[in-house]
Amino acid sequence: MRLFFREQLALILFYFLQLVVITSIYWLDGYRHLSISLYAAFLSTCLLIGYLFFRYITNRSFYQRMEKQLTSMEDFTSNVQQSPLAEGLQQLLKSQFRHYKTDIHNYKYKLEGHIQFINQWVHQMKTPLSVIHLIVQDEDDPRSRAIRDELDRLKKGLDMVLYTARLDTFERDFYVETLNLQTVVRSVTSSQKRLFIRKRVFPVIEIDGGLRVASDEKWLSFAITQLMTNALRYTVEENRKIYFHGYKRGINTVLEIRDEGVGIPPSDLPRVFDPYFTGENGRNFQESTGMGLHLVKQICEKLGHHIEIESIVNQGTTVRIMF
Repeated sequence: MRLFFREQLALILFYFLQLVVITSIYWLDGYRHLSISLYAAFLSTCLLIGYLFFRYITNRSFYQRMEKQLTSMEDFTSNVQQSPLAEGLQQLLKSQFRHYKTDIHNYKYKLEGHIQFINQWVHQMKTPLSVIHLIVQDEDDPRSRAIRDELDRLKKGLDMVLYTARLDTFERDFYVETLNLQTVVRSVTSSQKRLFIRKRVFPVIEIDGGLRVASDEKWLSFAITQLMTNALRYTVEENRKIYFHGYKRGINTVLEIRDEGVGIPPSDLPRVFDPYFTGENGRNFQESTGMGLHLVKQICEKLGHHIEIESIVNQGTTVRIMF
């Protein structure tokens, strides 16, 4: 109703203006019958009210639709009482919606093609990495060890690209099962033992062997690997430890990963999960990309886990995953 009167306000004001003008002309011409003039104005106003009432009844559904928020993109296609104005707008919206769906379909097609290309490219890159690793695995000189270390970095980078590309199609590639938390953590630390040895940092696993969680092993292992890699990267002193602690907190199971590294400045802490945010530490450690923690948070949210982080500068950082 309010929208209708707002639209017709100009017509109402114009009507009364022209009524005053015509009455004034008759008055100046010497026509002094006030009662006749008032009666004519009354009849004319009744005609205006009738016209407005007819317009409102005809376009009532149209105005109701304009004031009501759409709950989905398909709402405006429902059948309602039609008028020339409402029908014209309906056709315009349908045409616009068709263009919108076409653009979305084209964008989705391009995105799927891009993801397929990335997946294929990553798998192609892993083959020469495996061959190089086989060539140098039996060598124990400093040069071969350095090559193996660089191969590990390349493999981690390719895995990050692969998992980032698959994140948008997460629902097609996950399988939830009951996992032994200690087994998962030991598997991850064992796969990264060369990195621990190179950094001269030692893992300490304090997880009850009977502690179990519901998650996807592949995605969870990747998330833990990212957290562990971050902990190792920012632990600059040798003979330090990274603690993996698992425990129950009410109905939740918590995996806590704590390092003894440089820590995160308080000003950077609220933004560590933002994409491409490296902060103050990222300027001191050139390997930082700002995507590791962001990717971990996205994975945890899709798996239904909660993640939190706290840190003290020069004392270390603690990250908790709550199942």
